[in-house]
Amino acid sequence: MEKINTGRVIAGGLLAGLVMNISESLLNAVVLAKDVEQVMGSLNLPPVGGGEIAKLVALTFFVGIGAVWFYAAIRPRFGSGPKTAALAGLVLWALVYLYSAVVGSTIGFFPAKIYMIGAVWELVATLIATLAGAAVYKEAESRQIGLKEAIQ
Repeated sequence: MEKINTGRVIAGGLLAGLVMNISESLLNAVVLAKDVEQVMGSLNLPPVGGGEIAKLVALTFFVGIGAVWFYAAIRPRFGSGPKTAALAGLVLWALVYLYSAVVGSTIGFFPAKIYMIGAVWELVATLIATLAGAAVYKEAESRQIGLKEAIQ
C-alpha cells in the first residue's frame, strides 16, 4: 500500500477549505444573516465578532484538509476519482454538518429551519470542496530501483 502524500493532502485540503470558507461566508453573511441576527438579538447575544470568525475560518481549513486526507485514505479501497471524492465528502458532511444540525435542532438554540438550510447548503459545498481538493491530490511517485541499486 502506498503512503499518503502529505504535501498534496495539505495543498488539496487548503483548496477545499477555501471553497468551504467562501461558501460559509455566503451562507452566513447573505442567506442566513437576518435569521441569525434575529435569533441572536432575541437571546441578547452580540453578533459574532472577528475573533470568533477567525477561529471558524481556521477550523474550516482544517476540515478541508481532513476531507482530502480521508479521500486519500480510502483511495486504495475505492479507487481514485470523483466517485470516491464524493463519497469522502458525503461522509465528512454527515460527521460534521449533519450531526451538528441534528444536535443543534434537537437542543433548539436556533430554529430547525436555520439548521436545515445550513445542512443542505453544506452538503453541496462539501461535495464541491472535496471534489476540488481531491483533484489536487496525487499519490507520491514511488521510484522503482534495480537489483544493483538495492545491493549498494
